[in-house]
Amino acid sequence: MRTPLPPRLRGPLAPAAGLLAAALVLSGCQEVQTAAPAQETADVTGVTLDGRTISEGGDLVMALSAEPDVLDPTTSSSLYTRYVMQTMCEKLYDIDEAGEIVPMLATELPEVSDDGLTVTFPLKEGVQFADGTPFDAEAVKTSIERHLTKEDSSRRSELGPIEKVTAVDDSTVEITYETPFAPLTAVLADRAGMIMSPTELEKAGDDFGEHPVCVGAFKFVERVPQTSITVERDPLYYDAENVHLDTITYRIITDASIRSANLRSGDVQVADTLSTQDLAELEDADGVGLLEVGSLGYQAMTVNVGNTDGVGAPPGTIDTPIATDPRVREALSMAVDREQLVKSVFNDRFDPACSPISPASTFSTAASEACPEYDPEGAKALLEEAGVEVPYKIEIKVTNTPDTLRLAQAVQASVAEGGFELTIVPVEYSSLLEVQEQGDFDLLQLGWSGRVDPHGNMFNFLSTGAGNNYSGYSNPEVDDLLTEAATVIDPAERADLYGQVVTQVQEDNPIIYLYRTRSLTGYADEVAGISTYADGVVRLSHAAFVDPNEG
Repeated sequence: MRTPLPPRLRGPLAPAAGLLAAALVLSGCQEVQTAAPAQETADVTGVTLDGRTISEGGDLVMALSAEPDVLDPTTSSSLYTRYVMQTMCEKLYDIDEAGEIVPMLATELPEVSDDGLTVTFPLKEGVQFADGTPFDAEAVKTSIERHLTKEDSSRRSELGPIEKVTAVDDSTVEITYETPFAPLTAVLADRAGMIMSPTELEKAGDDFGEHPVCVGAFKFVERVPQTSITVERDPLYYDAENVHLDTITYRIITDASIRSANLRSGDVQVADTLSTQDLAELEDADGVGLLEVGSLGYQAMTVNVGNTDGVGAPPGTIDTPIATDPRVREALSMAVDREQLVKSVFNDRFDPACSPISPASTFSTAASEACPEYDPEGAKALLEEAGVEVPYKIEIKVTNTPDTLRLAQAVQASVAEGGFELTIVPVEYSSLLEVQEQGDFDLLQLGWSGRVDPHGNMFNFLSTGAGNNYSGYSNPEVDDLLTEAATVIDPAERADLYGQVVTQVQEDNPIIYLYRTRSLTGYADEVAGISTYADGVVRLSHAAFVDPNEG
C-alpha cells in the first residue's frame, strides 16, 4: 500500500477546504487558554514566471539574516543553511505551497508493506551529481547510512528505527524498519532526504561541508566566512533548461533594517526574515514585493535541565533551581505575557504559541493549542513554594539582532512581574548555535522553522538523547508517547498522542514556547520564480530576472 501523507495544512496556511479535523482531546493543564491568533493576513507564497519575459543569466543577490552553519546535510541545524542547500542539494521529497509532500529525486511516494516494516521508493534515472557521479540507489543508501552512523549526525534520531537500507536495483531503494515509522516521507522531505555525492564523501569525509556536492540546479563555488556564499548554475542538472540565473550570491546581512534598505536600493534582489518594524515602509516602496506565509515552527526559550556534555550525550545533573525544580520553570512560563509580546514587539503580526504544533496543522488538538494563563502572581507563589529567593536571577542568551534584543527586553520586563530577574547576554547567531549544542547556558532563546509532520518538531528536541535535545530533557513517558506516535498510521490517533506529549511538556517546561512567526521575504519586482512555503525555506532554484513592467 502507499504510505499516507501527513494531512494537508488547515487554516490560514493552506487554501484547501473540506479537510477532516483531527480528533480533539481535553488538556490536563491547570488554567489554560487557547492562544489567540494574530490579525488575519493572507498568505503570498510565491511570484510566478508565467507570462513574464525572462532575461537569461545574471547574478541574483539574496540577503541572509544570519550566517548558515556547516553546509553538510548530516550535521547542519540552521534554517539559513537550508536556504543555501535548497539550490544545491535536492531531496528525495519536498513540500508544495499547500503543504503536501511531493516527489523530488524520487518519482513516486513510498510503497509500504502491510506490516509497515518495509518502505520502497523509486528514483529518477539519468541524473548526475554536480561532479558527474551518477545518482542511483547506492548513492541514496550511502547518504542515509551516513546520516545514521556519523557520530555528530543530527539526522539519526529523525529517521527512526531503521534496520537496514538496501539498493534493490539502480533506481529502487528499500528501507527496512524494526517497527513501523509513519513520519518517514516527511523526514525525507528535509535534510535527511538530501543525497550527497558518494565520490565527494569518500574524498572529503568529515570535511564534506566545505565543498558540498549534490544534485541541484546550482553547485557550490565559494564561501567567505561571515560575508557570503556563492553558487553557480550546474550544467549537469537534469532540468538545466529551466534554470535561468548564472549565479546566486547569499550575502550575510544580520541587521533587518539594513536588509530592508538594501532591498529598496536594489543592492539585493531578495531578503529573508524582514522585521515587522519595516513592513509599512516596504509595502509603500516602489519596485518591492512581499512574500508572507504562516510558519509551522516556533520561537521559544530553552531551559538547560541536563545538557552537561553536549547535545546527544546522556543527560547530566545541573544543580540549579530552574534545572532541578519544574515549579520554577512553570513559574517562568506563567510569567510570560505572550499576547503582549507579539503586540508590542511584532506589531501583532505574529501569533502567541505554547506548543510545537501549529494550530494550522491537522495534527492540532485542544491539548496542543492549550496555553498557560499569564499569571505573574501565580508565578511568584510557585517560586515561593519552591523555596527560591525572589527575584530569581538567571541569564538568557539570545542572538544579537535588533528584533531579538527587543523581544528579550520585552520578556525581561514581563517576567519581572512574576519574580524573575533576567540578564540578557547577546551572542552572534552561529556562536549561539554552538553554545546551544554544548550546553553552555542556563536559558537560551532560539526557534525552529517547523516541519509538516509533528515528529519533526518534537522527537528530535524532546526525546532522550536525540540530536536536537539541547535542553538535556529526559522523561520516559514522553519518550514512549513520541515513539508510539511515530508507529501509528491513523492521523487522529497520532494527533491524540502528540497532544498528550504537549500536556506533559507543559508540566515539565524544558522548552517554553513563546510565539509563531510569519515568514516575511522581500523581493525586487525585477525577479520572479521565487517562493517560500510553510517550512520557512526561500526557494530560488528557478528564479529569473524579468521585465518589471509586465508584473
